[in-house]
Amino acid sequence: MIADTGRLAHPGAPSGEALSSDLGAASRDALGSGLGAPSSGAPWLGGIHGIRLRRLRLSAEGRAYDVDFRRTDDSPRPLSVIAGAFSTGKTTILEFVDYCLGASDHPRHPEIMPKVRAATLEVELSGSPYLIERAVGEPSTFAYLRPGRLDEPGSGSHQRRPLRPTGSPESLSSLLLSHCKLEGVQLRETLSQHEADTDPLSFRDLMALCFLRNERLDDKNLLFENAPMKHLKLRQVVDVVFDVHDDRSVELGRRIRSIEADLAAARTAFQVVEQLVEEQQVGTRAELEVVHQGAKQELSESAQAVAALDARARADTDFAQQLRDRHRAATREARLADARLRDQETQIQRMTALRATYAEDVSKLTMLAEAGRVFEPLRVDLCPSCLSPIDGTPERCATCQADLSLRALSGRDAGPDVGGELRSARARLAELTDYLAGLERDLPQLRASMERAQQAEAQSAAEVDTATASAVTPYLVQRDTLARGREEASATLQRAVGGLRLINSMERRAADIERQEALLASLREELADADEQSPQADRSTVVRRVSDRYQEILEEWHYPKIADAYLAEDLTPFMRGKPYTEASSGGRTLIALAWQLALFEVAWESRSSHPGFLLLDSPQKNLGQTGGGAGTDDPGGETTDGATADRIYRHLYRWLAGRGQGAQVVLADNVPPPIAAGDVIVRFSRRPDRPPYGLIDDDIL
Repeated sequence: MIADTGRLAHPGAPSGEALSSDLGAASRDALGSGLGAPSSGAPWLGGIHGIRLRRLRLSAEGRAYDVDFRRTDDSPRPLSVIAGAFSTGKTTILEFVDYCLGASDHPRHPEIMPKVRAATLEVELSGSPYLIERAVGEPSTFAYLRPGRLDEPGSGSHQRRPLRPTGSPESLSSLLLSHCKLEGVQLRETLSQHEADTDPLSFRDLMALCFLRNERLDDKNLLFENAPMKHLKLRQVVDVVFDVHDDRSVELGRRIRSIEADLAAARTAFQVVEQLVEEQQVGTRAELEVVHQGAKQELSESAQAVAALDARARADTDFAQQLRDRHRAATREARLADARLRDQETQIQRMTALRATYAEDVSKLTMLAEAGRVFEPLRVDLCPSCLSPIDGTPERCATCQADLSLRALSGRDAGPDVGGELRSARARLAELTDYLAGLERDLPQLRASMERAQQAEAQSAAEVDTATASAVTPYLVQRDTLARGREEASATLQRAVGGLRLINSMERRAADIERQEALLASLREELADADEQSPQADRSTVVRRVSDRYQEILEEWHYPKIADAYLAEDLTPFMRGKPYTEASSGGRTLIALAWQLALFEVAWESRSSHPGFLLLDSPQKNLGQTGGGAGTDDPGGETTDGATADRIYRHLYRWLAGRGQGAQVVLADNVPPPIAAGDVIVRFSRRPDRPPYGLIDDDIL
């Protein structure tokens, strides 16, 4: 188990008022000053294993939503309380933790789906920090794992861990189980036949002992009675966690063989990395860290030297400022002259084309005017229909009634005024010819002006170069020298980073080998003692210990009229000689909490294979306040006073300060009592004027 030697601050509990008279002196000291370190003989100071939660991050585009389960010394908090109004994201946090640990789906609330793209859980696996990341949207079938912490550069590459099948050695479930000393465990499909088919233990099965959901608190399905296979697995999981399951010797032998195979593969991989480090002549970690630090320092100094050199160069060349101003003015004049010349040439091209168009129109109109004089006008002497002669006297033909007044059809008589159009076209052509001649007369002058401006700009640039060359050249040489040094330092830094990655990989593999060797030795010791023990007797002892703790917890919480409170052999909790399903909703909430905590506490104290963390959702569900004081009974006989919540938290503090040191509990509670104020890691208000509004704090509609 993880040895937690830190202390838990409790500023929210004033002495004399926050603690009730039933707390002993040792617990009072622990609550007032924090959780102290366990004694050297404590049973939980064995090999480090298990899982601890450090941080949860929901990543959206451009920002992230973080929940921190750490203390100020960067160690995991023993107790973390998520407080706030309903529908603000408290349960969502617990469900995303579960999702990162392999749950099939994640919360799909309207404020989650449009924004969140990935969920990342920072955890400690057997004492080492790791990041577990899964995509949000369509439930992912893979999780990505890498060593390190959030907001820190990764020291290793991502490992792609499938979620299915859970029994695969490469799955996320197998990895998590390996840190709980449960990798490779098989569960039977029935308890009545030793030869029954088996399924590999999944971490999802183990989460039933780590996550008490809201719906299980007051439901009549605490032990998954409505799902026979899950109910069967839960009993076997408890037996496996406490090492009291049937066929223990066979199971231990199979696990030993599996771990031996994994250990051989790990040693081979370690030898490959070790050989690579030797061939590359990487050096030791201490040497690489010195080189890494030196290269970073050299890069920083080079950047500072370049900045200082540039400043000196600017200061030493200030004398040429007047020449630079003259050069800028000459440059502007040259650009203006060039622009004026281009405009003039463009105008000439356009006017030339327009002049040609007007000249063509004049030619056409001239030809049209001359055509009327060359050809005789057409006159009508005969009727076009009846061919009768027309003498000019009648206005209409007597036969066809044709109009005989139109005596002639000619261009001059019925057509447009060709003469007027011709005179207008000739006038416009003359104006264009004069304007175009003026533009062409100015063109040589503009071209000469542009050439003079360009010569002046070139001469000004030469003067600046001549004046500053002697002053700038030394700085250029120094700058080139600094640039070469910076490139060398950058290359050295890259080599050091690559070497450190190899060293980290080798050390990580060595630590994994050491962990597997320790686990193998422990399993061999268990196998040696397995034949001398009776699993059924051991199981009865475990059930009796858990049952006694279950009764103690309910008595500590002042459960009214407590009698015949115990756990049956199948782990069903009883109260007053009746199963928990006979209790009221408030009573079932307390019974479920006591049952879950009893299993968790006894498992932790006995150095079992429990992961070491517990998630509790809405521990005050159905525990209303009637104002009757401690011990007030509801019509069903169960307590509903507000002091019960205070007792629940005091019990957690007392246990975490004593035999539960190193364990981790996370609660989602609407209104935690004042005693828990110092351990509220976030409090959602559901009010826009009092942030944070909720987990997705920028969605307040």
